[in-house]
Amino acid sequence: MNNEYSNELLPPPSGLFLIPDLIPVPSHAVYLSLVIPTYNEGKNINKIIRVLSDVLDEVIPENYELIVVDDNSPDRTWQIAQSLMPQYPHLRVMRRRNERGLSTAVLRGWQVANGQILGAIDGDLQHPPEILLKLLVAIDRGADLAVASRHVEQGGVSDWNLLRRSLSRGAQLLGLVLLPGIFGRVSDPMSGYFMVRRNAITGCTMNPLGYKILIEVLSRGKISQIAEVGYVFQERQEGNSKVSWKHYIDYLGHLLRLRLSLGQFGRLIRFGFVGLGGVFVDMAVLYLLHDTSTLSLGLTRSKILAAEVAIINNFIWNDTWTFSDVSSQQSGWNQRFKRLLKFNLVCLMGLILNVLLLNLLFNIIGLHYLLANLIAIVSVTLWNFWINLKLSWRAT
Repeated sequence: MNNEYSNELLPPPSGLFLIPDLIPVPSHAVYLSLVIPTYNEGKNINKIIRVLSDVLDEVIPENYELIVVDDNSPDRTWQIAQSLMPQYPHLRVMRRRNERGLSTAVLRGWQVANGQILGAIDGDLQHPPEILLKLLVAIDRGADLAVASRHVEQGGVSDWNLLRRSLSRGAQLLGLVLLPGIFGRVSDPMSGYFMVRRNAITGCTMNPLGYKILIEVLSRGKISQIAEVGYVFQERQEGNSKVSWKHYIDYLGHLLRLRLSLGQFGRLIRFGFVGLGGVFVDMAVLYLLHDTSTLSLGLTRSKILAAEVAIINNFIWNDTWTFSDVSSQQSGWNQRFKRLLKFNLVCLMGLILNVLLLNLLFNIIGLHYLLANLIAIVSVTLWNFWINLKLSWRAT
């Protein structure tokens, strides 16, 4: 096996994010290809290459490659990594000028990889390199996917505050609500530290958004057996965190894209139209009940009645239009009344979630109130749709 690579930078692939089923360079075939996506990691890149090499040299010497995929870092991380290539013959470096994002960086690295097993690890040393050994053992025992998890035995986070823990768990809960068949397969679907068999994702066109690549692998890949290994997420020692609110928006968009790609698109659109109509019903009834020119009832009483009328209106439309295929199989007033009660409960939970999320985003995190309200509305609409799909109009 020839592990001697050129010291030239790898040309970035373009086009679809499709992993080839054949090794790009058969003479350079290795067991493991580990991709390290980077951006402004100049202070960490030397150390992580050294540590990863030391760990892997113990178990699969000369049978692995490290692929640094850098998004044209201003601190020239790619150049520093390239200067290390004579010292580490298994190191390969790609500099991307026209694309950005952790998920796409990992996929572009996999597209040029020569390994039977494809892996991903962060370039900031927050993923303990020694966990690679446990992941390799899990793969050797037959797993298609081996995931380093913060939420199993011996897993955790080192020094996260309450807000960061809440955001992480909240994001995972939202994913579990929208994509239970995907998020329910592993304890830490938002992990960026894992290995997957090449043949489990070949022929699958990926369509990532943001930085949660494991979600895409679980959604698109042919994954049967999964193993999880506990690890403690470490605090960054050098450089600055790249996580921003744009990543959370991208994450929400990624969930929505996956949800729509897996079906229910037309139903979700109809549900949204019904919800929009319910807003007008709520406003009209509130006016009729509370305005001094009409019944002039108290505001709180009027709002409660208006909300309930709007809920009943939305239920009727959803029952006869949005979920007509399900409700037609569960006819009868008794069944319809049960669905109405469930719909009421879900809407009440959605209202509470809306208020809590709005206050979290505006008062604690500091987003503009209009942006906070938009995120809350979108999140609760998706929540209401998915919970009603699984509870109120569940096909039995």
